[in-house]
Amino acid sequence: MPESFLRAVRRLAALALLWPLLQPSASAQALPDGPPPRIGVVTMTPGEEYWARFGHNAIVVDDPARGLRISYNFGYFDFDQPGFFINFLRGHMRYRLVAMTLEDDLRSYAEEGRGATLQWLDLEPGQASAVRDHLAWNALPENAEYRYDYFSDNCSTRVRDVLDRALEGELSRQLSGRSHGLTYRMESLRLGAGVPWMALGMHAALGPSADRPLSIRDEAFVPQRLADALAEARSTTGQSLVRDTVMLLPDRLGLERAAPPALRTAFAGTGIALALALAMLLRPRAGRIPRRIGAALAGTVWLACGVAGLVLLGLWGFTDHRAAFGNENWLLLNPLCLLLLAALPALARGRRTFAFLRHTARLVLACSALALFLRFLPFRVQDNGDFIALLAPVHAVLAWRLSQWISHPPTNEGLPDPKD
Repeated sequence: MPESFLRAVRRLAALALLWPLLQPSASAQALPDGPPPRIGVVTMTPGEEYWARFGHNAIVVDDPARGLRISYNFGYFDFDQPGFFINFLRGHMRYRLVAMTLEDDLRSYAEEGRGATLQWLDLEPGQASAVRDHLAWNALPENAEYRYDYFSDNCSTRVRDVLDRALEGELSRQLSGRSHGLTYRMESLRLGAGVPWMALGMHAALGPSADRPLSIRDEAFVPQRLADALAEARSTTGQSLVRDTVMLLPDRLGLERAAPPALRTAFAGTGIALALALAMLLRPRAGRIPRRIGAALAGTVWLACGVAGLVLLGLWGFTDHRAAFGNENWLLLNPLCLLLLAALPALARGRRTFAFLRHTARLVLACSALALFLRFLPFRVQDNGDFIALLAPVHAVLAWRLSQWISHPPTNEGLPDPKD
């Protein structure tokens, strides 16, 4: 029997168990007198799947009056929902809050080898009851779904905001005025480094808003950062907000890095190596085979840059991915590179190419120079030095070689290649 089916059955069983709790008016009437609920935050370490690389968290409500320990998890989505991929591209992702027993919630994390740590919070009875009642209302089918944003409104920021609501804004007041100097880009690269295609895609797609220093409150989009902030926070009575910390599951994967990888040297080295290779292969008097290899390499660069540039402009102009707005990387991953593909036959044969391609290549190079210039303006904050180091040398060499072919064609220009 498929594991996904078994999980669905367990969730339905948990929902049946919790259904009375998810009816606030009826449960409030039937609630017996007793101790107030305990509220905790459980933080799960990153998993191996790309969507699990940032870790996860949930709010735990231990309610003795009802004899239940419930996990409220804001991180559920469905790949099979209609239009999921199109909505993802548009930035219209829909997530939902799911309530289940803590044991059911932890089962899949234990199977994956992910760790889980529970922080019990020191809340006033009224504050704890407010968290319980709000989550019970929020978990109702008509309230459970929300518009997801990977930085400003995700599973972790929802946990933060529920607690802040119960604390009447005290958590935000403590966390908003301080910063570790981290940015959305730094955290994304730190946590996504284990999945290279995802890390590279995020690095290219994130615009200048991802490079502004975050307050500790904003850092809480990462579950472990929220757990660290809660450990330092104070309750409304001035006591430590975290009363007790319990390890529920050991972390057997160890995927979370302490810092983002240093990419500048690798990017610069790759850019210089590509530029040197293109300069050698596309010499005006190079042999037929080197010319064709150089043309294939140039075509690969132009195609990759052009398609990526169209994607970046599409994210900026036609989606709600706010973190991609104003992205200067389109100056380097330039859609104009697609026009330069028309120069490939001439490059491969060592023959004269069209003049407008020379101007196009120079325009691409000028855009790269503009990207470098913008790095020195104090009001431009985008950290795209890696892509400048990678692509500016390549665009410079390609513009140079195209100009050479136009100005100094091979001596056999106009004659058929004897091997063709």
